[in-house]
Amino acid sequence: MAAIAGVVEGITEILPVSVTGHMALFEFIFGFNGVSAKVIALLIQWGAILSVGFLYQDEYLKLMKPAAWFQKPVGLSVWHVAAGMAPTGLVAFAAHSLINKLSLSFFSVIIGLLLGAFLMLAAEKISDRPGTSGVEKITLVQAFVVGLFQILSLWPGISRACSGISGGLFAGLDRKTAADFSFITAVPLMTVICFLNLEQNWTRLTPADFQMIAAGFVVAFAAAYFSAVWFLRFLGKSTLATFAYYRIVLAGFSYYYFFGH
Repeated sequence: MAAIAGVVEGITEILPVSVTGHMALFEFIFGFNGVSAKVIALLIQWGAILSVGFLYQDEYLKLMKPAAWFQKPVGLSVWHVAAGMAPTGLVAFAAHSLINKLSLSFFSVIIGLLLGAFLMLAAEKISDRPGTSGVEKITLVQAFVVGLFQILSLWPGISRACSGISGGLFAGLDRKTAADFSFITAVPLMTVICFLNLEQNWTRLTPADFQMIAAGFVVAFAAAYFSAVWFLRFLGKSTLATFAYYRIVLAGFSYYYFFGH
């Protein structure tokens, strides 16, 4: 069970197809629910997030150097990452209870799947023009625009990758650069969100749960890493439309599964 959850979590955390939507289906089909299950899923998700951190370790090492903090920003800096993180972080903190309630609604997830699909298709409409190539060339304004779009990821079913990459296209980035910046900002943001949620529910875990966590964590780390490598190569030669159409099909299937009987 944990290994399957790790595969689902790892792949869908990276691709713009909504980890929330897929995990909702997984939890419903396999009966993987309850408070402890939510905490286990959160820790497994952190495995996928750390995998992204491993993939971009060179960028994070550069951001830790004093030049990234105290000198005039040249290329990717701490301030760019902060601009990409702050809008989502502030809204998540202010609307934490509402977000949790929405995540419990299958209908909200289905709406999110459709909204995310239309968002990516709209972003692709304007992406034919040449965009900024390389995270070192991103401006603070572009980083902030991506941050504003990533607020949409707080609606269950839209997904961080979907909103971040789409926001990058609207901000004038090319697909690969938009994905890179979205992933770079995701690691610190999602780590904070994971720990805030864990703090409230950590004591609910049992010793048996930690075996599931360990298995799911490792599987999610590996699945997310290979998924990210494949996805970044895919974006170099294709568009987001494939994932948009997949989301529409998934939304239709989910509606039928949950409400069509």
